[in-house]
Amino acid sequence: MTHTSKGQAAGATVFYDGACPLCRAEIGLYRDARGADALEFVDLSDSAAALPENLSRAEALARFHVGVGDGRLVSGAAAFAELWSHLPRWRGVARMARWPVIRTMLELVYRVFLKLRPVIVWLFVRTIGRRA
Repeated sequence: MTHTSKGQAAGATVFYDGACPLCRAEIGLYRDARGADALEFVDLSDSAAALPENLSRAEALARFHVGVGDGRLVSGAAAFAELWSHLPRWRGVARMARWPVIRTMLELVYRVFLKLRPVIVWLFVRTIGRRA
């Protein structure tokens, strides 16, 4: 099982790209959610961030990953479902995201998102910049 910086047992370890403004904003929502204190958040933009043995930094930055307390590492749509399952307000979404048809659809959408991510991040930054 992983541990948080507070020394508590963590239900899961969330690996995210802290250099990505969109990723930071989304992780911020999860960090503020009830139940997030049982999660460990690892910012991959920090070169000193520890990674599991079976995950390279390049792989970690290419897809969203969550390490589960039992040692498994999940990525993509499955990683989101795992993260959501630890947050009480998101548990219903997590259950639906694990249904085979929904899981497949979410993974396909996630793969399309990854291809469009640079453009989406650019639009996100541009939109946020206008509001500031």
